[in-house]
Amino acid sequence: MDMTAESEGLHARVRAFMRASLAGDSREGFDYLALSIARFQAARVPALGRLVAARGVDLYAAQRAGEVPAVPTDVFRMARVSAHAASDDVRLFRTSGTVLGAAARGEHAFRTTATYELGALLWGRRMLFPDREALRPIVLAPPPSEAGDSSLGFMMDLFAKSLGGSAVYAVRDGALDAGIVEEACAEARASGNPAIVLGASFAFVHLLEGSEDISSANLDLNRNLNSTMYSLPPGSRAMQTGGFKGRSREVDPAVLRRMIAAALSIPEASVVGEYGMTELSSQAYEGTLAAALGTLPHEWSRKARPGVYFAPPWMRVVPVDPATLLPVGDGQAGIARIEDLANVDSVMAVQTSDLVRSAGHGFELLGRAPGAVPRGCSIAIDEMLDAPASSGMLEG
Repeated sequence: MDMTAESEGLHARVRAFMRASLAGDSREGFDYLALSIARFQAARVPALGRLVAARGVDLYAAQRAGEVPAVPTDVFRMARVSAHAASDDVRLFRTSGTVLGAAARGEHAFRTTATYELGALLWGRRMLFPDREALRPIVLAPPPSEAGDSSLGFMMDLFAKSLGGSAVYAVRDGALDAGIVEEACAEARASGNPAIVLGASFAFVHLLEGSEDISSANLDLNRNLNSTMYSLPPGSRAMQTGGFKGRSREVDPAVLRRMIAAALSIPEASVVGEYGMTELSSQAYEGTLAAALGTLPHEWSRKARPGVYFAPPWMRVVPVDPATLLPVGDGQAGIARIEDLANVDSVMAVQTSDLVRSAGHGFELLGRAPGAVPRGCSIAIDEMLDAPASSGMLEG
């Protein structure tokens, strides 16, 4: 079977798993599907093939997704992590490059976005807008024409189209136009139709501070805000994503959440955090809104609070030890190993430097691991970049 046909078959299985798992009727297990994807990837993604060979992992004997070596996110900026040729790319998402510069931006290539789109919409509707078929999208980001390589922008545009209303994009030529947001909020109030404001955490900071230059560091979250400028009708909500550390300062997430809620005249539970990254195809969300609406499973609702995220059934987040990359004990913090079935054409298992702790059916995001790249990740990078080329398949 050629690469495209095998990839298409795996994508179809993942999309079927997505639909079935949310309906509580999945006939194919996560681990079985994950291992099928990993075998396909190890034979076609050189970085993963070398890592599998260096670790001596027999993917045909493996029983669990956790046995598949995870590729550190840093590798996405050092090498192409893809099962297909660049000529087959339909989308190439890039990381922001704010830490190491534009030359070191990570890249995630997509041969098809169909699986990404289905997963994003299914889980977004479950966690962000389970009670609404239509919401007016107000996006604190550039329009797709100005940010074609942004996975976040792609997802926001996907939501905007799904929600039926014409989206308002408030960032133009790198500047946040607060007037656009104010006008859109006024229109929502006049019509009485609820809206959803989508943006990165620091886009909200700059909106609340009235700063047009999104690279500005002169932020003061303690000043008084006009309480009606951005107020929205009942049923409105906000989605924020990204870290709370800017170029030269850090923002208290609880303070920012409180200010977003006050500025938009919405409950704090309606300010929902999203967890995702360029290297993934799936997203996790805080469960505060879904719990308040009564659409979150009861056993999940007990852990639903700010900072606790819930991944879809096709995505696993496992805290692992930074040195050994093995799962930590219950209640212990570790760096997030993420298994994402929607990552069919890159790598299913991704190792991050995000510090997390399991919280029932969800995970608590604690921030970034302190210091340099964790030792285990460094070793994995070394194994992938320096090991001899290999198919990565150790037949049993």
